[in-house]
Amino acid sequence: MDLKLHGKRALVTGASRGLGFATARLLSREGALVAINGRDETRLQTAVLKISNETRGHVQGVIGDVSQPGQAEWVVREAAETLGGLDLLVCNAGGPPPGAFESFDEETWQKAINLTFMSNVRLIKAALPYLRRSDAASVLTVTSYSVKQPIVNLVLSNSIRSATVGLTKSLALELGKDGIRFNSILPAWTETERVTELMTARARANGTTVEEEIAKQARESPFGRMAAPEEFANVAVFLLSPAASYLTGVMLSVDGGMYKGVF
Repeated sequence: MDLKLHGKRALVTGASRGLGFATARLLSREGALVAINGRDETRLQTAVLKISNETRGHVQGVIGDVSQPGQAEWVVREAAETLGGLDLLVCNAGGPPPGAFESFDEETWQKAINLTFMSNVRLIKAALPYLRRSDAASVLTVTSYSVKQPIVNLVLSNSIRSATVGLTKSLALELGKDGIRFNSILPAWTETERVTELMTARARANGTTVEEEIAKQARESPFGRMAAPEEFANVAVFLLSPAASYLTGVMLSVDGGMYKGVF
């Protein structure tokens, strides 16, 4: 299938590793012009080189911490000016720390809100003037299957990601008239650096090894394994593409059956 992504201009945040990197890499393979964002300049430039060397496509890095007021707007403006506009936006950021409810003070909650929710608000708001000029405008937020089935010891993520789902659905309804599509992917456990960090925290708490915790979590899927980042990216790139032109307001679980509900 031709996804009709050749020449489309995409910004992917949180893309120096993990789900964002895999999505940016596949967008570049499909012929999109890609700007990737991250906070660590060295890691970001390494990611740019990896993707561009493989795909021979246009890939640029935009350094910035999208959890900070003003930074998200700057990242969008820098990407759009360099790419000559913006058609696709992937709002992705690292998740907040694990822990029990009573272990977090109000400052930690606010930092988590800025990282996991307000970054999406700011990125989308800054991108709207560019997206309105596109004939294939599409926004993808990255949340978690925890919005349907909360995950133990992730109260910050469980709580705040639900707000992004509400935002995504609301904007799909509000801005469909402008030809802008909004969808979200709800991934389950995927083999990324973030998941390794969470499994390390579990291993410390349980007196086990990281490998044991990964195997235990993988058994929650009928497949008996976690997802590969590329499996997430395949779905993300399709939802972003003009091939999915009649899909908006979709909250799609990419979870390998880990979510046990019917709906």
